[in-house]
Order: sequence, then structure tokens, then C-alpha cells
Amino acid sequence: MSRVQLIDSSNTTANRQALLEQVDKAFGATPNMFKAVANSPAALKSMWGSFGALSLGVLGAKLGEQIAVAIADCNRCEYCLAAHTVLGKSAGATAEEMSAAQAGNSADPKAAAALTFALKVVTNRAQVSNEDVSRLRSAGFDDEHIVEILAHVALNIFTNYVNVAFEVPVDFPKVALNPAAR
Repeated sequence: MSRVQLIDSSNTTANRQALLEQVDKAFGATPNMFKAVANSPAALKSMWGSFGALSLGVLGAKLGEQIAVAIADCNRCEYCLAAHTVLGKSAGATAEEMSAAQAGNSADPKAAAALTFALKVVTNRAQVSNEDVSRLRSAGFDDEHIVEILAHVALNIFTNYVNVAFEVPVDFPKVALNPAAR
């Protein structure tokens, strides 16, 4: 049971309803996370806007979803792990690629570098070194990519914390957390 009300788009204020209708149109349903965040129209607008902006970014949907599952597992967020596993497969990742990403790994060296960096940002609370950034550049990322990786980290921390703190019921096919997670 969620610790905050899950807002019903058919019985709420016009501003909440308008945002939730956009979410519903994009997903074909309104995921519980957005219903929880809709308690604050400002928070919902921020979250939804961030998803929209990053979907147009340079990293691509597949890498964005791989980053999301790595962070979800690191933060022990079952909701985001389930949701982003589905979204990653929709973005062209295989089940094996999403499982590897959950553990912070990828057979693609460029994706592996992004995952390593993203997880270091999370586990070290953004205390990264010049070498960490240099490794991203050596893997083929420029400053636009690097800042966007950090934006994905920030958005996913937001969503993870919402779901964990408020115990939002998972409404995607469940995925097991990595038992050896950080």
C-alpha cells in the first residue's frame, strides 16, 4: 500500500489531470509512480518534463534505460527496476543486456563506461575524479554526453526515492533485485 495517495486522473484538479493524461497517452496507462507524484503538480511537471527532455537527448533510449536499471538496483528500487527493464526491451535491449546493466555491466565498452560512471556518481554521492571523467571521454563521450549521463542519474535518483520512500505498488512485471548489489 502506498504511503501517499495514488491520484485518480478522473477525479482530480485540471492541472493534475492534464499532466496525467499526457503520461497515460505515452504509456497506454498511468503507472502508479506518476499517480503518486501527482500529489504535487509541480513535482509531476518536473518529473514528466525531465523524462521528455532526456528522451530527446544524445544518449539514446537504450543507454538511458540501461543507466536506469543500474541505478534502480543500486538504490534497491524494485519499481524502477521493473519499469525500466520493460522500457529497455522496448528500446531495443535484450533481456541479457538489461540483466547485465542491472549489475552495472555491458559487453559494449562505451555503455560499460557510462554505467560505471553513473554508479560511481550514485555510490560516491557525485564525488568523482578527473580520471573518472577522462575515462568517459576515452570511451567516446563528449561533454554533452557526460552532462546528460549525470542528468539521467539525477532523474533516476528522484524516481527511485519516490518509489522506495512511498512504497509505490509495482505495476510492471517484477524483476528480482541483484542479491550481490552494492
